[in-house]
Amino acid sequence: MASGQMSRAEALECKGFRHACHVMLYSDTESQLFGKTPIKHIVLMQMRYDGLLGFPGGLVNPSEETLEAGLTRELLEEVGLAVPIREEDLVETCIAPPHPGFNPRLILHFYVKKMEEEQIRELEKAATTTAVDHGLEAMGMVRVPLYTTKSGGGLPNFLSQSFIGNARTQLVTSLRRLHLVSPGELQRALQNSLRMHAESARSLNQPHLSVSLHVQVE
Repeated sequence: MASGQMSRAEALECKGFRHACHVMLYSDTESQLFGKTPIKHIVLMQMRYDGLLGFPGGLVNPSEETLEAGLTRELLEEVGLAVPIREEDLVETCIAPPHPGFNPRLILHFYVKKMEEEQIRELEKAATTTAVDHGLEAMGMVRVPLYTTKSGGGLPNFLSQSFIGNARTQLVTSLRRLHLVSPGELQRALQNSLRMHAESARSLNQPHLSVSLHVQVE
């Protein structure tokens, strides 16, 4: 079966595939950065054990539990709260594309859930105090900066980081779909993030840095 969008029902009928469920949790906020820049929305992502950014969640076995019950269980382990996830929160289901020389045979289910700001704050606190996976599989929750500062920081810098799988695409698509960032600002942030990524790559190839890294590794 080719990689692409499918319904939840179609996905559950697929044989020989594993299922992974992840969720973007967000809320509105009246907070301002330095008392000047409106933050408007809180969007949570997660720093993973492998140093990549992603959304909380994990593998679910539909023969033992529903997708949503499995995702709620994963959230309890990773963020310390059993956030209830509903079928209605599902926004995308697709087959993960194969890697060179390896086909994961994995179906990805992506959910989006809006919460109250106080619930988000409670979740952030629980993620560092009661989550059993904190410091192991999950290194901590991260807020996505949805603004761009005068110096070009914020969202462009964030998007230039390394993400797991299609998490960056899921984030950008959700920001666009939910109108959390204006189309123009989002496009500029994406363009600037590509420039920053290219600059970082060039800096890592500088001779003096290459020698330094080689010495440290040895």
